Order: sequence, then C-alpha cells, then structure tokens
Amino acid sequence: MNALVPLPVVLPLCVTGLKLAIGPRLHRFQRFISLAVLGAVLVLSVVLMVAADRHGPLSVHLGDFAPPVGITLVADRLAGLMLTVSSAVTLLVLVYSLGQGMADRDDQAPVGVFHPAYLILVAGVSCTFLAGDLVNLYVGFEIMLVASFVLLTIGGTATRIRAGSTYVIISLFSSVLFLVAIAMTYAVAGTVNFAQLAQRLQEVPLGVRTLLEAMLLTVFAIKAAVFPLAAWLPDSYPTAPAPVTAVFAGLLTKVGVYSMLRTQTLLFPGHRLGDLLMLAALASMAVGILGAVAQTDLKRVLSFTLISHIGYMVFGIALAGRGSIGGAIVYVAHHITVQTTLFLVAGLIERRDGTTELTRLGGLAKTAPLLAVLFFVPAMNLAGIPPLSGFIGKLGLMRAGVADGGGWAWALVAGSAATSLLTLYVMAKVWNLAFWRDAPPGAEEEGVVLESAEDDDTGDDTGGEEERPTGSGSGLPVPAGAVVSAGFLGQSITTTKHLPWPMLVATGAAVALGLSYTVLGGPLTTFTQAAATELLARTPYIEAVLGR
Repeated sequence: MNALVPLPVVLPLCVTGLKLAIGPRLHRFQRFISLAVLGAVLVLSVVLMVAADRHGPLSVHLGDFAPPVGITLVADRLAGLMLTVSSAVTLLVLVYSLGQGMADRDDQAPVGVFHPAYLILVAGVSCTFLAGDLVNLYVGFEIMLVASFVLLTIGGTATRIRAGSTYVIISLFSSVLFLVAIAMTYAVAGTVNFAQLAQRLQEVPLGVRTLLEAMLLTVFAIKAAVFPLAAWLPDSYPTAPAPVTAVFAGLLTKVGVYSMLRTQTLLFPGHRLGDLLMLAALASMAVGILGAVAQTDLKRVLSFTLISHIGYMVFGIALAGRGSIGGAIVYVAHHITVQTTLFLVAGLIERRDGTTELTRLGGLAKTAPLLAVLFFVPAMNLAGIPPLSGFIGKLGLMRAGVADGGGWAWALVAGSAATSLLTLYVMAKVWNLAFWRDAPPGAEEEGVVLESAEDDDTGDDTGGEEERPTGSGSGLPVPAGAVVSAGFLGQSITTTKHLPWPMLVATGAAVALGLSYTVLGGPLTTFTQAAATELLARTPYIEAVLGR
C-alpha cells in the first residue's frame, strides 16, 4: 500500500510529458488521457484516505534513502482527505473547462497549453499534501507557482498579464522567505524532515523556535490570503478564465491553510503565536466580508468572501484543540468545494449574459431556473444555513471557541456569527440583483460578441470625439481592472442562452459534492475528529516515518 503514495504526484507529471511530446494534435485523445489520469488520481486518493484511516499514516522513502537524506512522502488522514477533495474538484473543473474550450473553439489553448499546465498544477498540489519535509513542501509550492502563472496569463491580455505579474511577485517574495526559513531550520536542527523536526525543535531555544514559527506562518499566510497579506487576491483571480479562477479560489489558498495545519500541530505544539493568529483570523473575517458587501461584480464578491472565510480556518488552527482542529478540517473540505462551485456558476452567468456585473444582470430565476438552483444551493451552504456542511463546520468551530472560554476565543465566536450573517446578506444581495429582479434595460442579448479586456494605454486625447460605450459587447477597450469575458486565448466569444452541457454537468456535480458533505455529515465529522486527534498526538506520524 505504501507504494501507492507517490502516484498522485507521479501520474500527472508523466502524462504531462506525454502530452507535451504529442503537441497540439490528437485533441480527443489528449482530452481522454487528461480525464483518465485525474480519475485515476481520485481513485488513488480515496484508497489512500481509507488506508490511512484503517492502518494509520502511510510513508515511503523514495530511493530507499532514510531521512534526512531521502525524499519522504506521507499520507495520513488529513493528507488523504485533502487529496480526495482536491482530486474530485480538479476533475470537475477539467470537465467544465472542456465544455468551455469546445464552445469557444479554442482548440490550441486547452490542449496545447491549458491541459499540461493544469496537470502540473495538480501534481504540485498533491506534492504539497504528501510532503514529509520542508524542502518538498517548498518544491510543491514552486510547481504550483510555475503552473499558476501560465494558467493566469493564458491569452496574454493586458489585464491577465498584469494580474499574473502581481501574483508572481507576491509568490516569489513568499518563496524567498520560505527558503530563508528552511535554511534557518536546517541550521538549528540539522534536518528538514517533519518527523525529525518534531523531535528536535523542542530542544531549540524558545526565541529561535518562535522566530521560525513566525517566518513559516508568514509564508503560509501569504499563500492562504490571510489578512493583512491578502491584498493581491481580489485583483488576481477574477481576470483569469472561469475554470482557472474556480480552481485557484477553491484550492490554492487551502494549500496554505493545510501547511499551517501541518506545521502548527506537528512542529510547534503549544505555539506561542495563538493570539496573533486569532487576531489575523478576526481581521480576515471582518475585512473580507465588508469588502464583499461593497462589491458589485460577482467575481469580486466571491473573491472577498474567500478572504473572509479563510478566517474561519485560521480560527480553528489558532485554538489548537481537538474540536477546533477537527472543525477547521471540515471547513477546509467544505470551502474548497463550495467556493469552486460558486466560481463555476459565475462562469456560467458570464457565458450566458456576457457579464458578472450585478447592476447589469437580472431575471435569471425566471429565464434560467437551473442556473438559479446551481447558485442558490452553494450560496446558502457558504452562508452556513442549517443543515448544510457550512453550518456543520462553523458550529464545530464556534463550540470549540466557547469551550476555550478565552477573550479572543469569544471575540472570534462573535465575529464568526456576524460574518456568517453578513455572508447571508451578500448572497441575498447577489440573488436579488442577478436572479430575482427583472432584467435591467440594455441587458446583453444572445449572440453578442464579447471582446477580451485590453487597456487603452495610448494616452491619446480624444478631445472632441463623441464618447462611445466600452466593455462587453462594445468591441472597445475597457478600463484597467474591469472584468469582462474572454476565451482561453483571450479572444472574443459569443454569449448563448444554451449553455454547454459539460459545463452544466460539472457544476451540478460540484453542487452535489457539496451536498454530500451534509448527507455524510456524521461520518465526515468522525473522520475529521480522528484526523485532529492524530495530528495533535504526533506520535503516529513520527513512528510511520522513523519506524519507532
């Protein structure tokens, strides 16, 4: 069984090499092998999750080199669950992207560029979840960074290049800081293996240990978009194609949360920075949801709610108890799925009506009832309406906060309740503007050609010229930062009231996946509580890696 552990990383990389060798040919075959490899990764992830639950953590030393020399990959309950959820989500997003690519007739971009980059991204995510040491955690981040930049800038439009450049600059800064933290860790402990660090860091002077903890938390907080290190996110994600935005928003920030969970429980038990984390959690909730309230574009609304709800997960990590860690794990799984689903729905709305600007939408509940259902269910799930999985995760976190009884814990309980109510308000606002009210005058009709977003940087003075409309459907440049529709290549696309069936099927399956967490709420909670116990105990992980 241990031999299966590297496969979620190895399989996507091998298929990527095959696809690059084939080039932009054999489109159907390439789509098939992309779906097949992600389906295989999903099956492997489920097998590893079940095996880790029944037999304890699984570990493998590549090349049979023992730590600290060799590369160690470990699959415990937490890693297995994260792999399973991420594999399911990435498979659904790939199906969605196939529908969008075929509708746009972007034959070259999805097959020649998007698919290899996407599979590399999946390999990087899997590497991060399975990494048994800091160096390979860093490698996983860098694999994701390379693939992310390609995906963010597909099409080469000005807005995508600008957003991608911001993302890369921030990511490179966090990578340099991560390298410094790794070097310092090795200098004081003589290893970067998690299991060995769990033993040796307890002998390091308290001040040095706190410095290492702070540096690693800063790196992971940037990746997770924790306030005040989240300013890059709302301007980076909405400009990308809908499938890219969906997988980034749903999954990539959770890799940072996962890293915080792993290092805080395994390397820094009884950490001294709990109060600082609670402050960051509360600030993320407040700033994120207030930012969402102020937005009028659906993609930006969802981007700010993403920042806000990261605060719930940091809340659980900060309390560092069995109930809070278990609640945080539930909420991570829930949020990966629900946030991805909502961005997929945003892509469907954009495909149908040519915009995600709420002031220009309306009447979708009457004219597109299926689309209304696909939005309403995950929106209520995100808001935490009982008995949906969002409520289960929030309830677990708030109960842990009440049990803690500290001042910061009570502040976070109150902040969590207020954020949940404001999330409900934001989702109700989106529902009222886009779905419930009548369509406003001037709404886009079917067949309107939407141009890609480009800046008019010429600086020419138009002086006496008559002012002309800009934006979707105008064929003219739009202001910097505006969100308009474009295909994978950044080319113009055409709105349609008949949405491509793969996009609808993938979105519907994502909604069903989110609902399954409610149906399986009992087993899911039991599993996450067992995962939390295993994380806090640390001994099962250490023994699985070191054999003692």
